[in-house]
This record gives sequence, structure tokens and C-alpha cells, in this order.
Amino acid sequence: MAQIAVSAVNIMTPLLFAAAGGLFTELAGTLNIALEGLLLIGAFSAAAAAWYTGSFAAGIAAGIAGSLILSAFLAAAALKLKSNVFIAGLAVNLFASGFTVILSDRFFGTRGVVVLKALSPLPEFNPYIYAGWIFLFAAWIVLYRTPFGYRLRASALNEQALRSLGLRPDTYRFAAFLVSGLACGLGGSFLSLNLGAFVPNISAGRGWIALVVIYLGGRKPLGLFAAAFIFGLADAFSNYVQGVIEVPADFILAIPYIFVLAVMVGVSVYTRRKR
Repeated sequence: MAQIAVSAVNIMTPLLFAAAGGLFTELAGTLNIALEGLLLIGAFSAAAAAWYTGSFAAGIAAGIAGSLILSAFLAAAALKLKSNVFIAGLAVNLFASGFTVILSDRFFGTRGVVVLKALSPLPEFNPYIYAGWIFLFAAWIVLYRTPFGYRLRASALNEQALRSLGLRPDTYRFAAFLVSGLACGLGGSFLSLNLGAFVPNISAGRGWIALVVIYLGGRKPLGLFAAAFIFGLADAFSNYVQGVIEVPADFILAIPYIFVLAVMVGVSVYTRRKR
């Protein structure tokens, strides 16, 4: 059981980063459905930089930069060009999925797995895990204990109050997108650097699960942590039972998603009854 818990902590780490970043855009009144694409771009950028330099630091920096740039384009499309944020977000996800494969073929000569041979494997409890916890705590401070956080949340709750102070709500929404890109860059770099390889579509739905984590966690940092850990436990359990019980592999791989769906339904029923 201890091994399952350790595995769960590792699995929840990219979810925690993505969900924490998505929380900023959510509280700013703009749902960011591009978390999946931002994670994927971050993972590829980190892998490419680490492959060429052999440096974890370069990989992390590149992962953040790649995701930040893409999130800036998304923010510009949604806020400056007034594109539909959902369509723009879907476009980012589709773009990231195809573009990373093209770049992989161009730079590495393969559309398959790219192994980062120059990097040593990270320990089970690696710095990323603690960084994820620190990032979530910092998000709580920024959102609920600073003027910037009050104004960012006001951009969704009371735009007119912001405008009466001579402030522009879209400025805070743009900043929220950038924070989301920063967080996904960190989460994406964890995916490839922790694995020691880049795999096409390595994000594997984690950006979508991060959106579920935001709502399952009640749009609160502590709730995000609990929801991410619950999914991590379900995923770790599914990995553990693959060699233990005789059931179809597809069903085992679906366990985390079935579990999350069941929890979501339970929370929804509980919330309705409370009303």
C-alpha cells in the first residue's frame, strides 16, 4: 500500500500543476480548456532542450517557455481578437497534438518515442513533487491574500468595480492565462523528464482530468490537492492490479476515469441534496 501511495503522489504531480494553473483562469472568469495542449507542448519543449543539452534545468526552462508562448497566443486570441475561448482552446489542443509529432520527426527523425539517454532518472520523491505543493500554496496566497488576487477574482465577480478603479479586467485575465501556461510548462516538463523520454501525446488526457480536478476540488487550492490525490490513487491502483487480477487490460486502464466519474456524480448528488 505504501508503494501505491508513493506512486499516487507522482501521478498527481502534473495534475496538480495543471489544475493550479487552470484555477487562475477559472477564477478570472475564463475557463481554459487548453490545459491538455499546454501540458503537451511543455513536455515536448522540455524533452527537446534536455535531449540537446543533457540538462534538467534547460529542460524545465524550455518547458515553461514553450507553454507560456502558446498560452500567450491563446490569451491574445480569446481576449484581444475576441475569439470564442472554447474553440480557441480546442484549437490549441489539436495544434499541440499534431505539431509535437511534426517537430519530433524534424528534430529527432522519429514520430515515436524519443529517449533522453543523457539524463539520470529522478528519484521517487523528486523536487517536482515538493514544487507542486509549493506552487499550490503560493497560488492560495496570491489568489486570496494579495491585491492582485482580489482583482483577478473581481474580473469574474464584479467587472464594474474593477473598471471604476481604472483597471481593465482583461489585463488580469491575460495574466491568468500566463500563470496557467507557467504551471502547465512545469507539469509538462515533469511528464517527459520524469519518464526520461518523450512519447507522442504523453499528456494522455491529464489536461482534461485537471479541469475535472478544479471542479471536484470546489475551485479551492486545498480541494484541488485532495481531488488530484484521489485520481492519483485510482490511477496507481489500476497500475498495481494489472499483474494481480485476471481482467481485460482496457478495463483496468479505465479504472481511474470510472472512479473520477463516480466521485463526480456523488459530489453532484450531495450538493443538490444540500440545497
